[in-house]
Amino acid sequence: MSNLYWLSEAQMERLRPYFPKARGRARVDDRRVLSGIIFINRNGLRWCDAPAEYGPPKTLYNRWKRWSDMGVFARILMGLAEQAPDNKTISIPSHRNCVSTAGQWMPPTSKHIVRPPACG
Repeated sequence: MSNLYWLSEAQMERLRPYFPKARGRARVDDRRVLSGIIFINRNGLRWCDAPAEYGPPKTLYNRWKRWSDMGVFARILMGLAEQAPDNKTISIPSHRNCVSTAGQWMPPTSKHIVRPPACG
């Protein structure tokens, strides 16, 4: 039995309206790449430790970085939260969130994410 995470086709249909339009060369399979990004983040792995089924780690990182910088993931979360009937059903646990000494939540800053760690 595989422990890999795969977005369903129904989930992909809900997410597609938030994707940026592809320009030039066609993007690689969005489902495979997004599933890989979610798998990496949920398990706290380095990009280079991504299972081969998700494709090259560099592809996963580049998509995550580019779409993060463009605000795509923020738009997805905001859009899904607006669709939730009670606005309490969207929850993304993350080990990357920080807590200040005053105990208040602080989002990570860009200085925390410079480039993927070297592997090997």
